[in-house]
Amino acid sequence: MLKALLFDFDGTLLNTNDLIIQSFMHVLEEKFPGQYKPEDCLRFMGPSLTETFEELTPNEVEEMTLKYRKWNIEHHDELVKEFDGVMETLEELRALGIRLAIVSTKRRDMIERGLNLMGASHFFELIVGIEDVKNVKPDPEPVLLAIEKLGVGKEDVIMIGDNSHDIESGKNAGVKTAGVAWSLKGEEFLNQFNPDYMLQHISDILSIVKES
Repeated sequence: MLKALLFDFDGTLLNTNDLIIQSFMHVLEEKFPGQYKPEDCLRFMGPSLTETFEELTPNEVEEMTLKYRKWNIEHHDELVKEFDGVMETLEELRALGIRLAIVSTKRRDMIERGLNLMGASHFFELIVGIEDVKNVKPDPEPVLLAIEKLGVGKEDVIMIGDNSHDIESGKNAGVKTAGVAWSLKGEEFLNQFNPDYMLQHISDILSIVKES
């Protein structure tokens, strides 16, 4: 029987799409005036900031990361919002006895900030952030760490996310995976990575849990 759900955070539970795109546009427009459009930033969503800036500005990774985070933090609360049905679904999952964790490439303090803003901190017994692992998604390490800390079997877990990195990390760890159709990159994009489930709405996870 299904015992635990591992959720990505940005783009899965909390709609941070505008925040992330505007944060990237702020730093990239300053560094490369006129060279990037908002849609160009889609490919930077999923990888860690270090990975992205190692590609874009290999000699200024730390500086660009700090600039991104500064703008992102200053505008966080005004630009994010929860996706439809998240709180109600998390409440019902808890009532069903399902254990919940966050597995993200985001910093723990920013995950906690988003959860507090949503009023959802109490639903999650575990957060795996970027500082908790050596290798981020799509490496299996974050998912395997969550499984180890929760003390559950691989067969008892689903990794849920809005990006290819989430699906690949789950598959690499040997657990079932679910993509979310509200991903900014689109359902068709995620289907290329063959998740076990595709959620059209977050409440779809309830029927999967009940049938497991």
